[in-house]
Amino acid sequence: MPKTLEYETLLTLIGERSAAFRATIADAPGLGVPVPSCPGWTLADLAQHLAVGRRKWAAIVAAGPADAPPPPPAADADELARTTQELVDALRAAGPDKACWTWWPRSPSPRTAGAAARHQVQELAVHTYDAQLALGAPRPLPDAVALDGVDEFLATCVATDLPWPHDPVTVEYHATEGDSWRLRLSSAGASVGRAEGPGEADAALWGTASDLVLLFYGRLPLDAFKIEGDRWPFEGLIEWEPGS
Repeated sequence: MPKTLEYETLLTLIGERSAAFRATIADAPGLGVPVPSCPGWTLADLAQHLAVGRRKWAAIVAAGPADAPPPPPAADADELARTTQELVDALRAAGPDKACWTWWPRSPSPRTAGAAARHQVQELAVHTYDAQLALGAPRPLPDAVALDGVDEFLATCVATDLPWPHDPVTVEYHATEGDSWRLRLSSAGASVGRAEGPGEADAALWGTASDLVLLFYGRLPLDAFKIEGDRWPFEGLIEWEPGS
């Protein structure tokens, strides 16, 4: 698999995306503003979700290997700065190779603090986009976050040894920044790697890395992208929930 961002860079990005989220909601007329990309949620709900989640993952990383995560801790919507620091402190104390519980045991992503940190960057980045969207001023994910986010999503949330429930197919995702990924889907599961040169793919999709991440997390529709070849695999991937 491609080399990911350095661990210390991931910790910095966790802090930066948390700060960007807090700056966004500080400009809101109130925390009751609805978040269209999270139906039924307000900015207050989104802020509390992030605050609780960062404290939860701090506890998960600190606990080390486990069969289940610790009980969910409490946090208020205004505690995100504190819980983000708790998470960064726990990750720094653990180091990237410390094993911990994760929800992705069937994916090739390791069950370590390093992989947890990598996913935390994406959760904070996408929810910062949600908050910006709620205020009518969505901005693309930062380039470094987005490029790593495409790779992280495919490796953690798609690649699996669970069977693909449709005909075998190979698809490619091409970021306009220059990086490309090839995804092979079959009864043996889903495997992902970098795509070098013109493909052997049955279908290919193009977009910015930020837009690709937002597609993966259901924030942008498939119609917003250029597709060559069969469309059905991408529709199937949106519906597929291979589990963990």
